[in-house]
Amino acid sequence: MKSSFGKAKPMRGKSMHTSQHRIHVAEIIDLVIKNADIILEILDSRFVEKTRNQKIEEKVKKLGKPLVYVFNKADLVNPREIEKNVELSGMRPMVFFSATQRHGQRVLMDLIKKEAKKIDSEKVDVGIIGYPNTGKSSLINLLVGRNVSRTSSEAGFTRGIQKLKISSGIYLIDTPGIIPLDEKPYSNRELMAKHAQIGAITWDRARDPQLAVHRIMAEYPGILEKHYGIEASGDSEILLEELGKKLRFLKKHGEIDDMRTAKQVLKDWQQGKIRQ
Repeated sequence: MKSSFGKAKPMRGKSMHTSQHRIHVAEIIDLVIKNADIILEILDSRFVEKTRNQKIEEKVKKLGKPLVYVFNKADLVNPREIEKNVELSGMRPMVFFSATQRHGQRVLMDLIKKEAKKIDSEKVDVGIIGYPNTGKSSLINLLVGRNVSRTSSEAGFTRGIQKLKISSGIYLIDTPGIIPLDEKPYSNRELMAKHAQIGAITWDRARDPQLAVHRIMAEYPGILEKHYGIEASGDSEILLEELGKKLRFLKKHGEIDDMRTAKQVLKDWQQGKIRQ
């Protein structure tokens, strides 16, 4: 029996409202998982484990839905290193994808069509899930062939679900990015630093960017120092102090604005300017 999404008339580039009111993201994700025929989980190739939502993966698998892992932003990493360092045995099928370099588009489309052929229906809906800012919008725009996906929406709420045709009888269900509920206590500095590091919280909204920079330096020794040409011996305070001087990010009385400097580092990091 076809899902309720399949009964709705496709709306090209428009919202398919599920309610007159704003609906919580978690409810929409559950709705998509329940009704979509195939699920794509979009992961940031730089932070595969950090951007996985294993609770949602479990829901998808319990429902017997095909789950495809899309390693997005693959141009920012060496895929061979991921294959060495990430346990991929339970993450099949998977695709390395880069919207900026248009890499993996054909492979992903072929995989979607292959899974769609297994489904006894004239219309197949493909749900997309993932953390905020894992590159879902860029991926969708590339698959559809034009700019249709809304970008940079506020995480947590949405006004509807967007349904987009990508091939004959195959439609993408575009959903907002979601942070797992057990990662929502925003008083937790470590969680906030993680979200800033992976881009789930954008650099300009990070409450404790200094801690996020500290985490990056701890997990990727030398990477920031090499990028900025600063010797800091792994000390994030020294790095921010010296970089602040370079950038002339100063407060009144000539003090270094470490908050502004840390946000600049996060901006460069999230935008892929600092390669691993």
